[in-house]
Amino acid sequence: MVQKIKILDEINEIAKKIIPDSCGVTKIEMEGPEVVIYTRNPEAFFGTENLVSKIAFELKKRVNIRTDKSLLSNVEQAKKKILEMVPKEAEIKDIYFEEPFSEVIIEAVKKGLVIGKGGELSKRIILETGWTPRILRAPTSKSDILTGIRKHLYKHADERKKFLLKTAEQIYAEKAETKRQWIRFTALGGFREVGRSCMLLETDSTKVLLDAGLNHSNDDPYPYIDSLGYPLSEIDAIVISHAHSDHTGLLPFIFKMGYDGPVYCTEPTRDLMTLLQFDYLDVSVAQEKVAPYAEADVKNTLLHTIPREYREVTDIAPDVRLTLHNASHILGSSSVHLNIGEGLHNLVYSADIKFGMTRLFDNIDIRYPRMETLIIESTYGAKDAVQITRQEAEQKLIDIIQETTQFGGNVLIPVFGVGRGQEICMVIEDAYKRGVLNEKNSIYIDGMVREASAIHTAYPEFLRQSLEKRILTNDSPFDSPIFKEAKREDREKICNGSGAVILSTSGMMNGGPVIDYFHRLAENPSNTLVFVGYLAEGTFGRKIQQGMKSMPISDNGKTKKLDVKMRIETIDGFSGHADFNQLIGYLSSLKPKPKKILVNHGDPQRSVEFSKYVAQKFGISTTAIRNLETVRLR
Repeated sequence: MVQKIKILDEINEIAKKIIPDSCGVTKIEMEGPEVVIYTRNPEAFFGTENLVSKIAFELKKRVNIRTDKSLLSNVEQAKKKILEMVPKEAEIKDIYFEEPFSEVIIEAVKKGLVIGKGGELSKRIILETGWTPRILRAPTSKSDILTGIRKHLYKHADERKKFLLKTAEQIYAEKAETKRQWIRFTALGGFREVGRSCMLLETDSTKVLLDAGLNHSNDDPYPYIDSLGYPLSEIDAIVISHAHSDHTGLLPFIFKMGYDGPVYCTEPTRDLMTLLQFDYLDVSVAQEKVAPYAEADVKNTLLHTIPREYREVTDIAPDVRLTLHNASHILGSSSVHLNIGEGLHNLVYSADIKFGMTRLFDNIDIRYPRMETLIIESTYGAKDAVQITRQEAEQKLIDIIQETTQFGGNVLIPVFGVGRGQEICMVIEDAYKRGVLNEKNSIYIDGMVREASAIHTAYPEFLRQSLEKRILTNDSPFDSPIFKEAKREDREKICNGSGAVILSTSGMMNGGPVIDYFHRLAENPSNTLVFVGYLAEGTFGRKIQQGMKSMPISDNGKTKKLDVKMRIETIDGFSGHADFNQLIGYLSSLKPKPKKILVNHGDPQRSVEFSKYVAQKFGISTTAIRNLETVRLR
């Protein structure tokens, strides 16, 4: 508590010099890494040009201005006023009040109409109700998971407030004076393999975990968390790069085992990883497996998540600052920049990256203020791991669909619910718009693809500019009527019909509804199975891709032999990972150049081959370390 007062004393001193007395500041406090200023005269803040921006610049922190609690209007009166002020065209879906934060949450389809030109409507809401509006974009189609997340956060607003105050104390605790300033990095999972990504960054006073994933295959699914040798409660912060389960699948278990601190990621990552964690529990039940955590652990994780924007510098420990950068892999995916100490060391964890054209995202970030160490993925790290162009990939997919369906066959496309599912939807929707595909082709979506697509529409600012514009003008490709939602009871009819294109999870065929479709379609040579994403070693999808022609399956409690007679195709150009040439292009474009590179997230041979090539080409010390190895960075 002493240290919290100390940092607040420093902030108060700076604030006194900048904020005019007319602003009527009543209290300043820290909520996690953010500064909250309460005022009796919010209009004075609005009247002074760029005052809030100036305060944030001086404090080097995000600043929230809220009215003093004594000025908050009655909730019913405030809601009535807001509904009167905001035009109906905004399509408000919900309004609720988080009293611990003095905020009114307004969820609307057209967020900009609630903000108003130059923010005038938002300011008016503050002045006339006292409540500070936090405006959320409603998805363009129904999303049960997003609704559940937002209601859960609202329900536990008081708990979140207490957590943020406690987190601020920990972030701004006084650093112990020591002459031994050191930094080390330990690989806990995802090195010389694809799956269970997890790593630990330690300084003389701080422990930060980067990602907490599960393996795609059932063999040895967990990272080496048990090797730490101390309670998980001693970890200071967790940073999540993106939502895929090989980076987030174990996170709720870490909370179950005693961690009670903050998780930092983008807001879309928070929502998508929650979706995937709940899906993991559902799949575990369906497969009669015991999951390492329960629903309550997922919800607890959600309450401890602190969302960050791209390129926003955030204090996460007394000696560590975090900045997330666009990785162009999936919605909200990030490369992680950590500034350690006062310029002591800068580490960039690329995580999963795409250095090339996609329909979903703008180009990856390649500029950093400083960088001494880079951890880079090597999923396609071999010289021969070169993908065809996106244009060729899209044409090949359409050709396969036409070739299969014109003779009455069906096409099954296993997709990741987050990422490849949306990319493939956009390709198919575009083909329909161009008249290349038509009503003879029925497009079915099964699994979490539709739910994940709805979440995409809630965050158009994270998407490619052209796609953002379509969503904001009620022309989302994901809401196209060509896509039909398939339910469990529909699968037999779909598979017995003809001309169907089925997009189903999971992408590596390690579970999910895709297995049911595969069992129904595999023995008909008229059908086609198309892989459009990476298949990790040991997964069922990889085995089929490598030529497995028969397997035992359960049929009404009896075991029977399934012969794979359907056509098997692979199209690499849709991967959300950079291929070999793109990885080299990324390294060539990075500014500044790192002094040390550690290679992860690749099959053993590819990781080693890539590290040797990079060291030779760029003259940079590059190593493909193994899980459980520790590297001293300083």
